[in-house]
Amino acid sequence: MKGQDWYQADEVAEEYEDVRFSGGGELIDRREKEAVLSALGPIEEGHRVLEVACGTGRFTTMLADRGADIVGLDISREMLEQGREKAAEAGLSDTVEFVRGDASRLPFPDNHFDTVVAMRFFHLMDDPVPFARELRRVSADQVFFDTFNGRSLRTLYTWLLPMGSRLYSERQVVDMLRAADLTLAGEEHDFVLPYGFYRELPGPVAKPFRVIDELVGNTIPGDYVASVSYWDARVSGGGADGDADSDSAAGDDAEPADSDDDE
Repeated sequence: MKGQDWYQADEVAEEYEDVRFSGGGELIDRREKEAVLSALGPIEEGHRVLEVACGTGRFTTMLADRGADIVGLDISREMLEQGREKAAEAGLSDTVEFVRGDASRLPFPDNHFDTVVAMRFFHLMDDPVPFARELRRVSADQVFFDTFNGRSLRTLYTWLLPMGSRLYSERQVVDMLRAADLTLAGEEHDFVLPYGFYRELPGPVAKPFRVIDELVGNTIPGDYVASVSYWDARVSGGGADGDADSDSAAGDDAEPADSDDDE
C-alpha cells in the first residue's frame, strides 16, 4: 500500500484539509460529499457505516451528523486525531468512533455494517482485489468508493504525487468487483479538469471553470475522459436487513490501515 509513512507525518495531517479543500478545493469537497450522500440516500436510525481510509473524518463526521452509526478507520494516528477534533467541534464525539486498523484485515465480523465507504483509497493499491474482498466481507449490503481514471488528464501529473497514484479503466473496476463478489448498482463520472487544477485556484476563479467542466462532463466525450468515478456496489443477496453482527468494533490499537488521499 502506497504512502503509509507520508500519511503519518504530523504536518501532513495538520495541513491536509487546508491544502486540499480550501479555495478551489472546496468544489471538490462539496462534490465528493454529494456523491456519498446520494449513494447512501436517506439514513435511517441505526444504519451502520464503516468508512475505510477516513483520514481527517470529512465523511465520517458528515454521516454521523445525519444519523449514521459510524466507525472511521485509518492507518494514521495523526489523521485520526484530526478526525476526533472535528467530531468534538461538531458535538458528535458520542456518536462516531475512530479506530486505527488494517484495511487488509478489518477488525470486524462478517456482514457487520450496512454500508462501507472507501473514498480516496483504491488509488493507493498495487493489488486492489484483496482489499475489495475485505470491504465486501464486512458489508451486509453496500460498498461505495471512488477511483481515478486512466483515460483522464490526471495521467499528465500523477507521477509527481508523493507516492504516485493507481489509475483505473472501467473494465478494471468491473473485474475487481466481480472478483470480490460485488455487483455494480450505479456509477457516476466527473471532473474533466483534474483535482490538481482546481486546488491551484482561488474559489471565485475556480467556480466558472467548474461550470464549464460540468457542461462538458454532461456530454458523452466529457463523461469518457472524466478524471474521477464514483462506484456504488452491492453484496449479492445482501440488504439492509442482512445478518449484520452487533459485536463491538476493535479498539484504537489495532494494526495499521489505509488513509485518505495523496493529492
